[in-house]
Amino acid sequence: MRPIWLLLTVSLALSGCNFSVNDDKSRQTQARPGDGAASGQPFAGSAVMAAHDLAQGQALPPEMVDNVPRPLMQAQVVLDRLGFTPGVVDGKPGLSTRNALLGFQEANGLPLSGELDAATQQALARWSNIPATRVVTIPADFAAGPFVALPKDAAQQAKLPALGYESLDEKLAERFHTTVATLQMLNDVLPLASAPAGSPSNASAAPTSGSSFQADRKIRVPNVGADQIDAGSVSDPTWLPTLQTLGIGSQQAKAASIVVSKSKGTLKVYDSGDKLIGLYTATMGSEHDPLPLGNWKINGVSHNPKFHYNPKLFWDVSDSSSKQLLPPGPNGPVGVVWIDLNKPHYGIHGTPNPETIGRAQSHGCVRLTNWDAARLAQMVSPGTKVRFEA
Repeated sequence: MRPIWLLLTVSLALSGCNFSVNDDKSRQTQARPGDGAASGQPFAGSAVMAAHDLAQGQALPPEMVDNVPRPLMQAQVVLDRLGFTPGVVDGKPGLSTRNALLGFQEANGLPLSGELDAATQQALARWSNIPATRVVTIPADFAAGPFVALPKDAAQQAKLPALGYESLDEKLAERFHTTVATLQMLNDVLPLASAPAGSPSNASAAPTSGSSFQADRKIRVPNVGADQIDAGSVSDPTWLPTLQTLGIGSQQAKAASIVVSKSKGTLKVYDSGDKLIGLYTATMGSEHDPLPLGNWKINGVSHNPKFHYNPKLFWDVSDSSSKQLLPPGPNGPVGVVWIDLNKPHYGIHGTPNPETIGRAQSHGCVRLTNWDAARLAQMVSPGTKVRFEA
């Protein structure tokens, strides 16, 4: 059984990321079923949305063949499953996809082109029977919500039981490591703002309020996998629904060391044999809060942390605002997890805005998509080495 590292039982004044994390048991009673990552209730229908892959080399039956060719999305799906994640899986080229390809190429002794070149396509061919997309039925409990529009004001956020998803669209996008726009494209759904007034955005029944989709509807999604969960191996009752919501499997490779590169914008994970086993595009530091270069180590991991908001520590926030204790949730400032470092006030964490990874500055810490942060949290342990380099 995987141990729980709930080391952050008291508030820590985190001047690097400009907040503190408080990990206590109160959130298990504060959160309501449907609050996603902050809920202690697992989703009974989560297995319906999980990947069910064929054996390697087994040919796809006609009903599993993708409806249109999506070669880049198919490569992104495979890379995501292997731990060389392209950020959001959207079938588009970009920085995160290039980084993912470079990671796969390095791990497999291929020329480092960062492109889906002939040698890389040949190496990825062993997973050619994994289609780019699959069709799933949205379970009723996954779609149940509540979905609440989050106020911008921290004082108003502090009154909420959780900083959960604002819509079923957003929750589905996180589950399948993609964007709402990609889900709408895959399902021929117009963005809500483009739909005719007074009518749903397609011919299906009226969607959940503020969402393009609804419970029991079949939709096409990116075919992300490696999402099998052994519930008995997840000790923390609040962490199980987080893994289910993010489509992250409970069994992950063991990390011996992590290297964060400021110039490359990447976080690399190595095993005890110094083999590269994971690469994520990351956001780190800024001119106001530079990445603290040097050698560090992991102290522990806090699942679904609360957030101590102190405006006086933010260079871009008015000091007239008041301190607040914000509830946990995927839309909290550090997302679903805080990986604490022995460098005071610094850590690795998730984000409520996955599309900004690699494209926006942080307040000093290392920020990943929620699904990458959740995966990494299961790979590390107290003492895992971390190096921040230029």
